[in-house]
Amino acid sequence: MKVYTYSQARQNLSEVLNRARSEDVFVRRRGGEVFRIEPKKQEGSPLEVPGVKTKARTADILKALREVRARQGERLTARRRSRG
Repeated sequence: MKVYTYSQARQNLSEVLNRARSEDVFVRRRGGEVFRIEPKKQEGSPLEVPGVKTKARTADILKALREVRARQGERLTARRRSRG
């Protein structure tokens, strides 16, 4: 357990936060109030994203992607022709 004064905590914030990862850390203010510094617990993976409910099959999705890419290709070809 480590107790810092408010001034010490301000001057050494990086050290205070690093130490709080592995032990109890407290900051005491002049008036006697004491605060605990602790890291917030992560809730799940940051890469977790909610899924989308759909009745589309993989084949349907791939077909839609091919159609969009084909349309984009047609637009690029048309632009190139118009530029000349």
